[in-house]
Order: sequence, then structure tokens, then C-alpha cells
Amino acid sequence: MLALATDIDELTRFGRALADPIRCRILLSLRDGPGHPGDLAAQLNVSRTRLSNHLACLRDCGLVVAVPEGRRVRYELADTRLGHAIDDLRDAVVTVEAARSCPDADEKGCC
Repeated sequence: MLALATDIDELTRFGRALADPIRCRILLSLRDGPGHPGDLAAQLNVSRTRLSNHLACLRDCGLVVAVPEGRRVRYELADTRLGHAIDDLRDAVVTVEAARSCPDADEKGCC
């Protein structure tokens, strides 16, 4: 039972990280390869401060790591499998969205 609780905690943490559009964009960007904060901020059109806060959240969640490079820091996914998981999750969500059978979902907020 303890393993199940740990799995739930980890999935919940991942879900919280994905709940923010900027963090999703960061993860999608890092899925394509490592990035430096200045480059990521420009690419995502967000301030360096805002990006830094989101990177800190993703680091605390264990999804990204900061790799020192002299005076700079490079960010990358903590595990290459995360990139595959993000792709699989995105594909599944797009498929489910396309097949959604509830015509009033947007009005009802149900699915």
C-alpha cells in the first residue's frame, strides 16, 4: 500500500507541474534538448524572473535539473524518459479530445 501512496504522490506532483501553461511550454522546449534561462525566456516570451520561478518549481518537482556550465546554467529534463512520457501524454490527450462524445462539455465543464 505504501508504494501506491508514493506513486500517487509522484503523479500528483507531475500533474501540478503540468497544470501551468508556462511550465508545460518549458517542458516541451526542454524535451527537444537543453536550454539556458535567457534563451528559454526569449523563446517562450516570458520575463527571466517568471521563468526562473517556474524552473525552480520544475526542479523542486524533480522534473528538470540545472547543470552548471562555468558562469551559466543549463537546464534539461531530469530523465530522457520524461520527454517520451510528455509526448505520449500529449498524443493521448489529443486523441481523447478529438473523440470526446459530450457535445456540451465546454458549457458543463465536465470533461
